[in-house]
Parts: sequence; C-alpha cells; structure tokens
Amino acid sequence: MMSSFHLTINSALNNELFKSARVLAGKKGLKKQIKWTHIIETKDFDSLLNGGELILTTGNGLDLDSSLDTYERLISKNVAGICIEIGPYFTMLPEKIKQLADEHNFPIIVFEEVVKFVEITQQLHTHIINQHHQMLYEISDLTKEFTELSLSPNGTLKILQKLHDQFQSYALFVTDEAKTYYYPPEGKGFNKLLASYVQNHHTEKLFEKIITVDNKKFALTPVNVVGQIWGYLCLHVTEDSPNEFLFTVLDRAAISIAQILLRNRTIEERKLNVEDDLVQNLLLGKPYNPDELKIIMPSSKKHLHFRVFICQMDTASSASNDEWDEIKVQQSMSIRSLFERYGFYPAVSVKKTEIAVISFFDADKHDKFAANQFNALISECPKTLNFHPKNIGVSGSHQGTSFMRAYKEANEVFRLNKYHESDIALYENIGIYRLLFRLQDNQLIESYIVDYIGPLLKHDTEMNAELLSTLETYLKFSESKKETAERLFIVRQTLYHRLKKIEELLGDDYLEPTNRLAIETAIKAYHLIENTR
Repeated sequence: MMSSFHLTINSALNNELFKSARVLAGKKGLKKQIKWTHIIETKDFDSLLNGGELILTTGNGLDLDSSLDTYERLISKNVAGICIEIGPYFTMLPEKIKQLADEHNFPIIVFEEVVKFVEITQQLHTHIINQHHQMLYEISDLTKEFTELSLSPNGTLKILQKLHDQFQSYALFVTDEAKTYYYPPEGKGFNKLLASYVQNHHTEKLFEKIITVDNKKFALTPVNVVGQIWGYLCLHVTEDSPNEFLFTVLDRAAISIAQILLRNRTIEERKLNVEDDLVQNLLLGKPYNPDELKIIMPSSKKHLHFRVFICQMDTASSASNDEWDEIKVQQSMSIRSLFERYGFYPAVSVKKTEIAVISFFDADKHDKFAANQFNALISECPKTLNFHPKNIGVSGSHQGTSFMRAYKEANEVFRLNKYHESDIALYENIGIYRLLFRLQDNQLIESYIVDYIGPLLKHDTEMNAELLSTLETYLKFSESKKETAERLFIVRQTLYHRLKKIEELLGDDYLEPTNRLAIETAIKAYHLIENTR
C-alpha cells in the first residue's frame, strides 16, 4: 500500500514501450520513484533537474559511453535513472561507469531499438498524474474518516487502527502523559522504544522524518496543538524511503488527534476551573454547591478523612494569561498524578501565589498511613513539582466539612516553616505552636510574654543588646556554654557576662524546669507575634 501511489522504474519497465529496454547497471535502484521524465540532449542540464526524473536521451553531446563526469552530475542531482537509446551517440557502457552506477544504485537502461521518447513521456506522465489524482481522492476520503473517528469515543485508538488497516503496520501515538496509545496490541513493545527516543530528543523540535530506533524504522510526525507539540504519531515502516502519500496521511491523522487533544484539554480546563473555584470556596468559607462537592469526592468511598496541603510561592508567576492557562493545567495534572500515586483523592486549586489541595483518603486506613504518605510525597515535591519543602504546610486530619479549620492549620505550618527555619511539614508536629497560634490574637499572650521575658526585651531595646538571642541559643544547646559561644561567634568571657546579666533580669531560678518551660514558650510566642506584625 505504501508504494501504490508512485511510479517506480520497475513498473515503467513493464510498459509495452520498454519492451526493447535492458538494464545495464544499478539494478538495486529499480525501486526508485519516477516523479517525472525529462529528455536531455545537452551537457548544460544541471539547472533543468529537480531530482526524481527518469532521463531519456540518445546521448547526443553527453559522452555517455566515456565520461564519468556526466553520470556523477546526474547522480548528484538525485535523478531516478537514465534510459539511453543505442545508436551513433552511444554504443557500449565502460566497466568504470557500470561500477559507479552499481555503487550508487543508479539504474542505466538502454533501448536496443529506436523508440519514441514523446510517447514514453506522454504515457508515463499520464500515469503519474492519474496516480496523483487517485492519491488526492484517497487522502480526502481518509481525512473524512479521521475526522469522523475523532468525534467518536476512543477516537485516538480508532485512528491508529485505521492507519494500521491502511498500511498494515504498527501505529503508535507517543505523548508525555502516562496513557499510551498503540495498535495492534503487539505494538506495545515499540512504545517504550519511541518514548525513550522522544525523551532523549526533548530539547529538539522533531519534524516529519524517518527515525531509526533499535534497528527499526519509523515514520514520525509531530502532533501540533495551537503551536505546541503534544506528542508524536509514529508508523513502523519497512521501505527505505516512504513516499509522499504516507506522510500526507500521517499529517491528516495527526490533525485529527490534535483536535481530540484540544477538545479534551478544553473539557479538562473547564473541569479544573469548577474544581478550583469549589476548593477556594470550601477553604475560605464561602457558599458552595453541595452537588459539586459530591463530584470531587470519590462516589464509591464513604467516611473519608482529609488533610489540606498548601504550597505558597515566594513570588507570583509573571506568565501572561495565555501562558498561565497552560501552566495551570500542567501543574494541576502533575499534582493530581503525584497525590493519586500516593493513594489520595485530590481536589486541586492552582493560583499564581498558592497551590491548595484537599487530599481525601480512606477512613479505614489509620491516619499514621496518611502522615507517612504525606512525608514521602513532600520529599518528592522538589524534583517532581519544583516545590521547596519550606513553602509547604499540611493540616491535621479532619472529617466532615471543617475545610476552613484545616486550611488555617496548613497556613500555620507554612508560617512556622517560613519564619522559624523549621522543616516541619505536618500540623500535628508543630508542638506548642498549636496553642500559641490560637492565643496570638488574645491580649493574654502579650502579658505572658512581658511576665517571663519582658525585662530582657526592655534591656535589649534600651542597650541595643542581644540577651534574648543569647538565652534562646543557650537553651537550644541544653546550656552548653561551649556550643553556645561557638554558635554566637563570641568568646566564653562575653557569654559569661551575658548570662550573668540574664540571671539578674530574670532571677537566679530562671533555669528551674517550670520556669525554663515558661521562658521557652514565651520566646516562641514573642517570635510568632513579631513575625505577624
């Protein structure tokens, strides 16, 4: 089927007008396509040729029975072959010319009788034109079929099946997405080969071409959607140079697949926008449609638990609206894929400054499972989603519709990570801060701070001193003077002087367990309030 729409030299030799023809050299090139015929009787023929022509000549003025140069020029112009009439201008083919023709698979054919070049030209051209028209009709019919198939369920697979039926060869669609398409099923093994090839050439823009993968040839055509390549349509080929018809059909099939992808992407974008708005309404306590909530929650699951995952960006994306729409879809799909891989049912909202995920999981699984899964998921975020762990916060486990509370908890974890150089990811691990966050808007916490570390704060302000940071470091290193001095980059004598001053201000019992706990809590509360002002 792949060669039915082009005329080969072998086919031409079967014509009655070639009954006196004999092949002298270049027999391996008889499968070459004849794109046109040309009668040449002059040495100045280079500008007359475009490649693919079958040359007809008597040899007048060409020195065909002695000149290597003439044949080398014809070969360099990629002509299909040459037919020479034996007569006064050509009598025999020297061995050196025969070797040249055989080496380049360049057919040299002689007519042992006088023939009419005009009749040969007329018949071959008529055949070529008729084949071209037939090819156009078939391409038109196939294009209609591809369009119809693109509107049916599983359209991509059906288009591949049509390509297989047309060319009797394996057809595949290679894309970055996890889902793969190939027909027939035996072609699955080719999918990994081609996916690897495309991945290794991801920095290049691959155009229509023949590629060789694992000693197998494939015709490759990009599937272009609104100026971007979303995948590659591939067909296993056995011929050395598949013809124009094959690539034209692949191009039409690629256009139909592009329409499917664009339609699916539009549906996906609408779905994501609905989900995005719903997640925002749930987290911010705005009115929402209960029916939409049922849609994002797995219908087969009951009594689900959930956690809220947030990731806040340091700076808003500077992408244009069109670019952002594409980025948003890609990020949403990547996030969904990652969360599903770890056993969650995610509802995703992607904004330029924040990503929020309501991550549902089965209630029959102990929440420790979810905690462990989240820790593993977060460790994968830097390489998979390019999220820094310090920009992430995860709420505690909840049931029902306490989405606002969970969202607040996730933000508290994020704030703690951002301002306190913490690497805590889960809300249940933030310890005393769970209480401090609840008290930060209460005047009680300010009076608590004043009662326990007020004298230090006043002294530091008046004397431009660093007693608070000294005490904080001293307590952090379990009262080790050596480690404290090293961390503060001061000599021991300076540290002793500061500790003595701290004792004067807070009392000589400030390191007693009860007082120490109160002071450490007051220090954490002070930083929490300062960072929110």
